[in-house]
Formats: sequence, structure tokens, C-alpha cells
Amino acid sequence: MENAFGQPQTVVVLGGSSDIARELTTKLCAERARTVVLAGRNEQLLNEAAAEAQRAGATLTPIVRFDAEDVTSAERAVRESFEAVGAPVDLVVIAVGLLGNQEVDENDPAAAARMSIVNYAWPVSALAALRERMIAQGAGRIVVISSVAGIRVRRGSYLYSGAKAGLDRLCEGYADSLIGTGVTLQIVRPGFVHTKMTTGMKPAPFSVDATKVANDIVAGMRTPQRIIYTPGIMKWLFAILRHLPAPLWRKINEDR
Repeated sequence: MENAFGQPQTVVVLGGSSDIARELTTKLCAERARTVVLAGRNEQLLNEAAAEAQRAGATLTPIVRFDAEDVTSAERAVRESFEAVGAPVDLVVIAVGLLGNQEVDENDPAAAARMSIVNYAWPVSALAALRERMIAQGAGRIVVISSVAGIRVRRGSYLYSGAKAGLDRLCEGYADSLIGTGVTLQIVRPGFVHTKMTTGMKPAPFSVDATKVANDIVAGMRTPQRIIYTPGIMKWLFAILRHLPAPLWRKINEDR
């Protein structure tokens, strides 16, 4: 159970080898988390993340393998992660995502499908597998890493942004379905983040690093807010951008 300060002690991170997930895991372990299950595809990166978590204070860091391109692996990943904890899970983080290459993927049916599976279908399947388990505990929190890109889809990333938009909207309804159960869901909407996934890309205004995102998530977890923007200015920026006329929206995104 979370301690008196609302800090999770048992954590499952689905997509635990991503830069944002690793920064978040380290920060959680430095605060109070002691059992952290890191789940993902790349065993080497997961082992590195586990070592980081241990240095930050974790005492138990099991690893669970899954491939987010295989949607049928979601239920097993959730089941094995909960079994590895062996106790109620305070926090589940879903940090699964694939940026892809829009110019190539939009003309490749298999690649386009892969983008939808990794960014939408796999997380949705994992959320379905989580629901009864979390509700049965009567407490717990789910944090889903979405993106401001899903607020308004642009031409240069419509496969990624469109999938994130679908996941983001679904999570809003999912969160409503949890009201009264003791379980909550928070949606994280980062802007451009400097990570391995964005290496070589032109940074957008107000870009941040993974450490900033992790700090904002932890700060947001201390509040009842359903949506965590990072950096915070994205909330106000997209309150305007989402209502721009379509021609102007396309114009400001021409070089992206």
C-alpha cells in the first residue's frame, strides 16, 4: 500500500526500459518504492534499469519480458508482473510507445499496423487485464504515458499521434469507470522529450528531458488532477492550438 505520504511502495512498469520510465523508476525508488517490476522487450536495457533502481533504493527488481508488437502478450505481461510482486500493486506505469518513421510507415500497411498495435492496441489490452486486478485490491494507481501530440493530430506524425489520441480518449473513459473503486488513473501528456526515440529530430518549442518529465509526473501524482502536462505550459499552449483553424494548424507544422 502507498505510505502516509502517498508514495507507492510496489510498482509495475510496463515499458520499463524507456528513458522516461527509467528516470521515473529511479525517482520513485529514491522516495519509497522498494519492489519494482520492469517489463519490456530488451533484456539488456531492462537489466540496466533494474541496476539503476537498486542503486536508488529498490530491494526487489524482477524482470518480465514481452513484445508490444504482439498484442496477445499484454495479459501475460500483466499477470506475470503481479505474480512477481506477490502483494498488492500500488502503481502501474504504462510507458509503451513507438515513434516510427511517418514518411515510410504511412505507405507500408504492416508498419502502419505496427504503430497502431504498439501505441494503442497493446496498452488497451494491458489496461483491460489490469482492471479487475486493481479493483480487487480496492486501491492503486495507473499512470499512462500519452502525448500532447494526441490532442491535435498533425500531418507529419499522424500514425503516432492518431494512436496516442485514441489511447488518450480511451483513458479518459477508463478513468471514469474507476470512480468509486479506490483505483485511479492519470494521463501524462508530455511535449517533445529528448530521448533515444527522438534523437535526430528537430526539437519542438518547450522541449524537455526525461528527468523533467519524471519530476513532473511525481509532482502530479501528489495531486488529484487526472491529466499531467509536462512541461506545465503545454496545458495552456494546447488550449489555444487545439482550436486553431485547420489551414493555420497545417502552416505552423509545415516543417515538422
